[in-house]
Amino acid sequence: MLNRFMTIMVLIPLAIVLIALAVANRAPVAFTIDPFNPGNPGLTVSLPLFVYLFAALVLGLIIGSCATWLRQGRYRKLARQRETELATVSRPAQSTVDARPALPQPRP
Repeated sequence: MLNRFMTIMVLIPLAIVLIALAVANRAPVAFTIDPFNPGNPGLTVSLPLFVYLFAALVLGLIIGSCATWLRQGRYRKLARQRETELATVSRPAQSTVDARPALPQPRP
């Protein structure tokens, strides 16, 4: 139910806005890598504006995801350490079971 709600209330309006943005910005725009000689055709790419906008959006998502993943590294490390600690503590130690003295037997 929540999946369907998310699709209807978030993704469909977002898709409509992105499609409208793409249709409105179809004019080709020159993107030059060389700031000192903007007329250099070897370092100039001409694509529609919406391609640059979507590329910037995707690049921002990737950079943000990588930054979040790197910032959470210490928590993943701590979780791995605690998992190994739990595995060693919860494993029954055979040497301590055998080393225990036997209980005295009750007298008849």
